[in-house]
Amino acid sequence: MKKNNTLFCLLIFLCQFTFGQNEIEKNVLGQITADSSSVENINIINLRSKNTTATNKTGEFRMLLRIGDILVLSSFNLETRRKTIKEGDLELETLSIKMNPKMNPLKEVIVNENSAINAENLGIVPYDQKKYTPAERKLYTARSGLLDPLINKMSGRTGMLKKEVLVERNEKLLLKFDGLYEDNYYIEVLKIPKEYIKGFQYFLIEDSDFARALDEKNKTMTLFLIKRLALNYHEIITNEQNITF
Repeated sequence: MKKNNTLFCLLIFLCQFTFGQNEIEKNVLGQITADSSSVENINIINLRSKNTTATNKTGEFRMLLRIGDILVLSSFNLETRRKTIKEGDLELETLSIKMNPKMNPLKEVIVNENSAINAENLGIVPYDQKKYTPAERKLYTARSGLLDPLINKMSGRTGMLKKEVLVERNEKLLLKFDGLYEDNYYIEVLKIPKEYIKGFQYFLIEDSDFARALDEKNKTMTLFLIKRLALNYHEIITNEQNITF
């Protein structure tokens, strides 16, 4: 019993030490690379701090980061990428991130006479059973069992999986912006610079009221909320522009 208590105390100490290390924030210089594509004006958002920025002509950016942060990088000509900041990343002179050009393959059309046959119709699973996304399944597994949930919580794995679920949810909400507002509305009415539009959209979906209205396709409510949130975002842009390379 004494040996088990000592091991448990050591585990708690190591977890506390790790959490303390994860709180250290560092101003990191990043470099985006992409084959045969422009790396200027790539939008970058830190999902923890909600800070956003955009790359310069050479693909460089600078941002305050700490271990466990998740960066979402997006551009009209590149595939959206997520980057989780690890301990070694903060020690690098320059954090290099590779992105891939967007591909536009033709959608495959499959004719299936038995398209109405599925697991529910065959009685394999009950109707209306909750369908989990990949991130939700990982989180459910981490919370199941006896010892695993405690270890996962102490090691931070459960927290990381919760972040993955949140990122997955946000990506679905971002798709709802397609065709909702023209760029001119953001630029001329809301006074959001073009290179910050994508970051502003991430900022919007972090607001629970706006996210609910967007999910319900309530355009009247989104118009009401977006003007107030734009004023808050202007302050973020002003603070961000004070950080220079």
